[in-house]
Parts: sequence; structure tokens; C-alpha cells
Amino acid sequence: MPEAPNTMTMRDLHPAPYTSRYVEVNGLRFHFLDYGGEGKRPMLCLHGGGAHAHWFDLVAAEFTRDHHVLALDLRGHGDSAWAEPPIYTYAEYVDDLGKVIEALDLRDFVLMGHSMGGMVSLLYTSGRPQRVRSLIIVDSNMRMTQDLIQGMNERGLHAGRAFATLEEYVTRFKLRPVETMADQATLDYIARHSARQFEDGQWRHKIDRRVMATRTPMEGVPHWKNIHMPALFVKAELSKRVSPPILAETRIACPHVEVAEISRSEHHITLDNPAEFSQVVRGFLDRH
Repeated sequence: MPEAPNTMTMRDLHPAPYTSRYVEVNGLRFHFLDYGGEGKRPMLCLHGGGAHAHWFDLVAAEFTRDHHVLALDLRGHGDSAWAEPPIYTYAEYVDDLGKVIEALDLRDFVLMGHSMGGMVSLLYTSGRPQRVRSLIIVDSNMRMTQDLIQGMNERGLHAGRAFATLEEYVTRFKLRPVETMADQATLDYIARHSARQFEDGQWRHKIDRRVMATRTPMEGVPHWKNIHMPALFVKAELSKRVSPPILAETRIACPHVEVAEISRSEHHITLDNPAEFSQVVRGFLDRH
């Protein structure tokens, strides 16, 4: 284990400037961040379960030199709409993604997804590879069994904690999973983008908790056999999300996939070690 938390975050890499934009598909209003670079090759980023588009704020600036970088809030997450009825299946996420890509007319683009967003990215690209130039999967568990999601399902059945003020929410904020090497400034920054004030005046996490209650198992490894474009599988050094057996199976299914490990990072790589993550992904993009 590293001796001290990583400090190469807010101090050395500032959050990229962005514009909030919206697009409506499947009867829902989707929020996404536009970090700039219009006219360059598009790059679309998908966050993990329970997270939001701002997970990419500390790394986006490294990619806008050559790409038009966007980050989407999935349904029920961030500032995108909640689904009524609460349908939050992988099939719905993939369909939403496809419709957003069509609405924004993204072509020959880079698709990058972290955690659950990585699974959604893989499923989309496996079934609809025509528009994707290259695929980047970031610390995604490729085998989501019922045992793994049971605790998540149970948490989703209970109301989340409410706080009287945003400051109180920020003070009590924790990532999930809680392990992180990010410094406090980064955590506070993410916390401020994670809450909103509800009609009762209380501050809560933006996520529709029914997202967790309805999470279903998914097997991702077989979908790698349909990935023929350049692909990068990024693993966090201290995370157990990507095991050696899963990596081995992935390489069998997709022999050309490149694998990279980011040091001094838990699951939340873009927060824990944004500098090294940006360098590794940048190298991959430069090669392809």
C-alpha cells in the first residue's frame, strides 16, 4: 500500500472548464458536460453507478487538445432525469446511449466508460460498432453476479440520508466504494456536484436510489469477442474489480486489447491519480 494519499489532484490538475448541455431522448432529458474542442474527433465519457459526469473533470483537459470531450449523466444519475417507471436495466442504458449518440451525431468517436459506464460502453460497442473508433474501459467488473449486487439492491430500497445544508452534506460525503487515494479538496469538489436540494428543503444525493434497487447481473466478458477496434482496459492498482482471471478471459476473447494499470489508485481512478491516468489514455489515443 502507498504510504500516503495521492496529492496530484486539485493542487496540480485543475478541473476542466465545461458547459452544461441537455438532449432529450426516450422521453427523458439527459444532461452532459461539454469540455470543448468542437470540430475535433469526439470523445464521450460515461461514469460509474452512483456517480456522474463530473468524475471526468480532472482529466478532460488533457484530451481536449485533440478531441471534443463530452461526459454524459446516465438516466437516474447526476442532472439527468429519473425514469418513471423506474426502469434502469443495462438494455435501457445502452438504448439511451445509442439515441444520445445519434442525437449528437457522434461518428468515428472515442467511447470511454468507468465501472458501470464501462459495461454500458462495452455492450453498446459490441452491438453497434459502426460509429466507435476506439474503446476505453476503466476498472469495470466484467462479471456482475447476483451475490455482488445483492447489497446494492438492498441499499436501494432505503431512503438516502438527508442534510439541512449543502455544507453538511459535503462534510459527511463518502465515495462508494469508500476506498480512495484522492485528497480532501477533490472529495469536496465531487461532493458539491453530487447533491441537490429537494422539495422538502433537504440536501440529498442526486441519484435515484431505485437505480441500485433494480440493478441486475451482467456478464461482460463474452462481449469482448465483438470488439475489433482499438481497445484499452485500464485497471486500478489497488482495486479488486478487475481480477487476473477476468483479464485472462478478456484477452482470449479480444487478443488485441491493451491493458494498463494505474498506480496509487483505488477504483475511482480519475479522482485518485488523474495525472497518470491521463498520460496512459493519452498514449493509447496517440498510438491509434
